[in-house]
Amino acid sequence: MPGKVDLSIGFVLACGLTLAVFAATEGAAAKGLNLLYAFEGGSDGAYPWAGLIRDDAGNLFGTTEGGGNSGCLYPSCGTVFELAPDDTETVLYRFQGQPDGGNPYSGLLADKAGNLYGTTEIGGTGSSCGTGGCGTVFEVKPGGTEKVLYSFKGGATDGRYPYSPLVRDSAGNLYGTTFEGGSKRCSGAGCGTVFKLASDGTETVLYAFQNPPDAGNPDGTLVIDKAGNLYGTTENGGTGCGSAGCGAVFQVTPDGTETVLHSFQSDPDGDFPQSGLIADKDGNLYGTTSVGGANGGGTVFEVAADGTETIQYSFEKPYETTDGWWPEGGVIMDKSGNLYGTTQFGGAHEQGTVFKLAPDGTESVLDSFACHKEGCGSQAPLIADQAGNLYGTATYKGPIACPGGKKPQGCGTVFEVEE
Repeated sequence: MPGKVDLSIGFVLACGLTLAVFAATEGAAAKGLNLLYAFEGGSDGAYPWAGLIRDDAGNLFGTTEGGGNSGCLYPSCGTVFELAPDDTETVLYRFQGQPDGGNPYSGLLADKAGNLYGTTEIGGTGSSCGTGGCGTVFEVKPGGTEKVLYSFKGGATDGRYPYSPLVRDSAGNLYGTTFEGGSKRCSGAGCGTVFKLASDGTETVLYAFQNPPDAGNPDGTLVIDKAGNLYGTTENGGTGCGSAGCGAVFQVTPDGTETVLHSFQSDPDGDFPQSGLIADKDGNLYGTTSVGGANGGGTVFEVAADGTETIQYSFEKPYETTDGWWPEGGVIMDKSGNLYGTTQFGGAHEQGTVFKLAPDGTESVLDSFACHKEGCGSQAPLIADQAGNLYGTATYKGPIACPGGKKPQGCGTVFEVEE
């Protein structure tokens, strides 16, 4: 029987860096999308894949997968950035690839002192992944000093390519996932791992996925409860959709025991869950599948503590919808139980939406992305302030041309949806 999820760990990040459950103005209509910052693709960063965190002063923190430093070992290695309430962007750290890490696809975690923690997909000192490295876990202090806490080695005993953000327990241990590694199955690359990183830098693989009928290839944020149980999703694996699987929701206990709570079947319950999970006070888990469902456009789902899955919403048929489709980024929840998220496609311009899903299953499009204005390709979870304003990132485009690109092919944006 899976443990009950407690929201005191995993959702509320130190220093007020929130949010999964937030206050919202009930009944208020959204005022629309506002562009807060457009990345230029040079030293300021490019392509923000991950979501944001926010401190009590209203500063936003995030990562970009590219840009940052022309002296990088690769075309661009990415950044950790801060965006002030006046929309001034400051790059806190520019990655070099080796030995410090490169291409952070994941978002950040913060402690009470304002130290930021995250993962990079490549870089570090691991050699089994070729010259690019297998990825890292890093810390960036408020002054911008970066420290590599762990370099992944790849291979059968370790993971490689960590895409997901980290979560932290009350003892200061960090937990995350790697997309590959850990097992010789999955075409020899490994099906991915759930790992623990102790405060002394000791890394432990809690579980190595095996793929069908087991789960495989996790890249979304984990949820941790008071008992130390971890919950997440995998893109592949499970018992649905033939040999590769449609993905799964899993639990890993502190002793490394894994349980598949739900295996997706594509129709009607969804396929390819790339997002992480959130939990309500009763331990019910919520997330999104990018595709599948009754209409093929993806779903918002709930998995109860006993593993029962309920589809909260199925997005309409791709290319034939105004409600959006391909909801890759997951959802957040307000105190009234409304869920909020983004889609990569659909909407008024077929360039994605910001949506709200009421507890009764009614979906509302709060606004539609226009690539050349606010950016598009939002594929990370939103956050919210206590007034109910939403903040997020769009990975691509925006009003500023990237180096070597043509307008309006921008480098991504940070946006706000005002309540």
